Parts: sequence; structure tokens; C-alpha cells
Amino acid sequence: MPSIQATRMLTPGPTPIPDRVRLAMAAPLPHHRKEPFKKILAENQSMLKKLFCTKTPVIPLASSGTGAMTAAAFNLFAPGEKVLIATAGYFGDRWVDIAKMRGLDPVILRKDAGETFEPEEIRAALDTDSSICGVFIQISETSTGALHPVQEIAAITRERDILLVADGISAVSISPVEMDAWGIDCLLTGSQKGLMLPPGMAFIALSPRAWKKAEENRQQCYYFDLIQERANCAKNQTHYTSPISLMVGLHEALTMLFEYGLEHIYKKQWALTQLTRAGLEAMGLDLMVKKEGCYTWGLTSVRMPDNMPAGPIVARAYKDFGVILTAGQGALKDKVLRVAHMGWVDWADMTAGLHAIAMSLPEKPSGAYLEAALDAYHKALDA
Repeated sequence: MPSIQATRMLTPGPTPIPDRVRLAMAAPLPHHRKEPFKKILAENQSMLKKLFCTKTPVIPLASSGTGAMTAAAFNLFAPGEKVLIATAGYFGDRWVDIAKMRGLDPVILRKDAGETFEPEEIRAALDTDSSICGVFIQISETSTGALHPVQEIAAITRERDILLVADGISAVSISPVEMDAWGIDCLLTGSQKGLMLPPGMAFIALSPRAWKKAEENRQQCYYFDLIQERANCAKNQTHYTSPISLMVGLHEALTMLFEYGLEHIYKKQWALTQLTRAGLEAMGLDLMVKKEGCYTWGLTSVRMPDNMPAGPIVARAYKDFGVILTAGQGALKDKVLRVAHMGWVDWADMTAGLHAIAMSLPEKPSGAYLEAALDAYHKALDA
């Protein structure tokens, strides 16, 4: 256990929690059916709509992000319906598993981990099969750091009777996502990433045409019944018992985000992305997503050489430097190192993380990686 330095968590969930949020959650609990808590829920709803850039309700769920993914599949589609799943990573594959559990008929459009989809690939798949009624995709694939062009894909689906379901778990509050303006039909996220909260809550919003489909589809899930949740949301309540402390923490976290301003949050996230990518490249590491405009703003992944597994680097960075990193997932477990830069972190955290990585490599990099990182950071801020 590190004894002489602070611990820095640079993982893609959970992420560090600000003191203001932790203190808010430590306050005495309000009752979840009484007026003081209803006021918190009402204010949360107003801020969540602003965050999602939507006029429709944003439903909070007491679950991980996977719960919101499940809610989307069960509320919007009935068994036997055909959906297109665009997957290029671990969490894209989770859509496949959930769709099959729901009894849907998935058409799987697959790319290698780290690649992104072109809008025309989605268009071609939809043109091939007119019975497809939904598209599932990640905005940001958390297992690789790839950013899919969801805005352009939404321009294709909104011209058809096809719902676009977008996993924004490592995108919402990290990079711009405008649900209504883009034409996303279902947008979801989780609490433990850009929202600076512990795990345990998810959020989901539906477009008017998605709500219409949910109303027509009454083969629902007992717990994740969005129609019931919407009715309770209108009364500043949740259908079942609320995660009270998380809701209170959410109020403080959203207040902080809007005090700072989303435009400044996004600029900071972009600058941290440039800092991290430049520093890792200067070490001679191989960025997993190289194409400009195709990498997420919340984490950066590097492919490890065959003779250099990620596990020992993760272990040493924590043991010797107090920096918590993550390796890949599934088939990429020891082949990828993931460095997160989302939520309550700044340039000092990221330069400490880069130094921990550099000192944990079998051969120490000879390049000026910190100078390259900070130069990229300042250029991004000044742009």
C-alpha cells in the first residue's frame, strides 16, 4: 500500500468524487417520499434535462449503467423484433447479450476493437433489411476509447421508422451529446464516470417516438418499467425506493457542473485527452485509436507489445506511485492499458499518471514525455 503519496484513481469508472459531493452524501438522510426530497428530485430533473439536452424526462434508475441498457431493450422492443447492433468492443457485445436475453433478433455489425463505424455502413445495413426497427450503439466504447459518429448515424435513423439507442455511459458530461438536436431516441448514462458519483445509479431518456413505442410495448420488465417511472417522475418521485444518498450527491455534482459550465467542462476534457495522448505517444506506446475525431474524450487506451503485458504495469503504478489504472477487458485483458481522464481530475493528476506509467515500463522512455504532454494540453486550452 502506498505510504508517501496520494492515491490517484485514473480508471474509467469509478472516478474520483469531489469533497463537496462526498460531504453532501454524508448529511442526514431525507425521507424519500417527503417534500424536501421531492424538491431535490425536481431540481435534479431540471439539471438532467439540461445535461442531456432534451425536453423529455430523464429517468433515474437505482442500478449500474447495464440496468439502463436492459431497460432500453425491454421497454422499447418486443421479443422477435429485429435490431441492428453495431459493436466494436466489450460493451458493444453487451448489447448483443441483452438483446438475446430479451428475445430480440439481432443483426450484428462487428468491427475490430478500437475501430469506429462509418455512418454509411449503418445506412447500408438498414437498406439491406427493412425489418430492422432499432439500432444499438455506444457513443464511447469504454473498453477501447473509440468514439462512434452517433450524431451522423442519428441523421440516418431519424429519417426512418427506426429507433436509435445510444449508450452514453462514458460520453455524457464528458463530451458534447445533444439528444434532441441530434435525433437520438434513447440516451443513457451511469453515475460513476463524468458525473463524479459512486456507482449505483443510471439515467435514461427517451424521445417522443420512443415513448410512443414503449407505450405500445406492454411486455415490460417488472423493475425497469419506464412507463411507471415516468409517471412517478412527474410527481417528483421514483417508482421504487430511491438511492437517497446518491440522489443528494447527484444534486451537488450537477450543481458543480453547471457552476463551472458545460462548455468549460468539455474544453477541459478535450485538453486532458490531448495531454494524455501526447504523453503516451512520446513514451513510444501505441495508441489504440489513432484516427482524428474517433477517440473518446474520457479515456485513452494503448496496445501493449506482446512481451509487455498490462497487468504488471498496472500493479507497479499502484504499488510504487499510488496511481490506479486499468487493463483491457475480455480478450483484451492484458493486451491493453486504459488511462482515464474523466470527471474530477486535472492536469496534475494526468501528469502524475503518465510518470507512473513511464516508471513502471520495463525500459524507461528516453523522450521528454511530460513536456510533450503539457505542450499539447496548453495548445488545446488556447485553441
